[in-house]
Parts: sequence; C-alpha cells; structure tokens
Amino acid sequence: MVVLGIQGQMLSLNLGGSDLMWIQCDASCTSCPSDDCHQCDYEIEYADHSSSFGVLAKDELQLVLANGTGTKSNFVFGCAYDQQGTLLNALASTDGILGLSRAPISLPFQLANHGLINSVIGHCLGTDINGGYLFLGNDFVPHWRMSWVPMLNIPFPNLYQAELMKMNYGGKELRLGSKRDGQGTVVFDSGSTYTYFTDQAYKALISMLEEIFSEDLVKDASDTTLSICWRAKFPVRSITELSIPAEGYLTINEKGNVCLGILDGSNIHDGSAIILGDISLRGQLFVYDNVNQKIGWIRSNCERPQKLSSLPFF
Repeated sequence: MVVLGIQGQMLSLNLGGSDLMWIQCDASCTSCPSDDCHQCDYEIEYADHSSSFGVLAKDELQLVLANGTGTKSNFVFGCAYDQQGTLLNALASTDGILGLSRAPISLPFQLANHGLINSVIGHCLGTDINGGYLFLGNDFVPHWRMSWVPMLNIPFPNLYQAELMKMNYGGKELRLGSKRDGQGTVVFDSGSTYTYFTDQAYKALISMLEEIFSEDLVKDASDTTLSICWRAKFPVRSITELSIPAEGYLTINEKGNVCLGILDGSNIHDGSAIILGDISLRGQLFVYDNVNQKIGWIRSNCERPQKLSSLPFF
C-alpha cells in the first residue's frame, strides 16, 4: 500500500488535467478563400506527448440540472481532425476528451461563468473499468464524511494539485525527489491512464518491489505492455493473489503477467510532481472544489451519487 501524507492528512491508495473539450470531426477548412476563412485553430499537447489539432466551435449544450429541470447554454469546444501519439491508437474507441481542468476554456468553468453551476467537480471511477459517475456542481458532495486538503495554485495553475508531505511503501518512506524544500506536489489527473512518480521515488519503489517479488515473480524483459512486467510461475488471474493490496498500481496483462502501473515521470511536466492517474483513483470519490480551493476524497463503490435515484446526463 502506498500512503501519501498531504498536509497532515493521510491519503491511502490501494493500489484532471485536460483543458479543452473536443470531439472528433472533419472540420479543417483546407480550400476556403483567405478573406472568408474565420476559423480559429487550436493545438494541444498532452503529458504523454500525444496531441490534438482542430478548430474551435460554439454550439448549444442541453443540460439536466440536479432538480430535474432542463436548461441550455452556449459553450466553446474543439472539432478535432488530427490526433497523434497514443490518441491516434485509441481513435476507434474514443469520441473525444472532456476537459475538466481549472482553465477558463474547460467545460465546468464555462458553465460556472454562465451561472449554471458552482465551480465544483466530482468523479468516482469504479474498480470495474466500465463503472463510475461524474457530476458538475456541489449538489452531490458528501461534505460530512470526506477528507479535505487545500488546493495548490502552483506550480501548475490549471491542474488539481495538493502539497505532498511524505510517501511510504511497505512501511518505508520513499524520497520525493522534489525541488521544493523537500516537499512535493501530487496532481490528481483522471485523464492519465497510469500514475507517474518522480525519478527518485520511482527508482526507490522499483528497488523495493524487486526485493519483495524476488522469490515469486521474475522480470519479463520480453513483455512490453508497460515499462516493467513480472512473470509468475503460473499466469496471474487476479491482483488479489498478491500479498499486498495492489489494485491501484499493478495491472494484469493478456499474458497473465503483473505489470507496474507506475511510470517514471521525469519527462512529465517538470518532473517534480507525483501524478495520480486513472489506475490510482479508482474506488474513491474525488471532489475538486474550486470555490473553496480544496480537494476531497472518500472510499466509494462508485455506483451512483447518494442523492440520486438515477443519473442526469448532459
């Protein structure tokens, strides 16, 4: 179990960063007369170095509010016609990206600026890869049971981040490798599939894991599913067969090997932050409260918001 101590509170991990919302479309104006072409192009490069190119568009968004009433609002989004990197490989199963960051162009901030919601975002990713829910606004925040920490505005102004005081694995402290007086930054990013550690913390974790796995698991250099995968004496079918609670940082591939879902983040942002991706955020409800500048979490089965009998989708 990895335990993160954030300003006096402990975040136990049983092991959002995109700005613009975009959808796939064919929007490039390649043969328009110069005087008549008023399209506004955008270009985005993500932390994993994948990218999206397209044009900005404005349309009417139909919403269902928490009280059951419907409303409409204009919003700006991207018509993406050129994706590269890992996004290119996922186009068959990806319609687009829902930008939920703190940037003014993100969907939640646009809705907040129109007075439709408070600037609060909640997501709960189920341990089942297909389960979970998302809500915008503060109607479904269980304030009385959540753990809260202050939200940082630096070093990444548009990301959801908090101060990281310490990080332990197996009862031993991992050095953070931070550039800020020995303290670190943890970024909550459901848009990243995996979790990224600083170079120093990553190397220390690998050393500890290799010591723990030395008798039962052997590193499989031929398996390129992730940076490091281990082969057991028999194909592994379930994470629960391991001796440590590992669902949030280990994953099983098609070969039956155990792969580490934590990657070296030396080249992500400035290399000094711990980035908690999708794999490490599952099984908990996370709330990013931009009004009160705080981040909260609580264990959950992620079936549905407690105040709802059914989910309102927009």
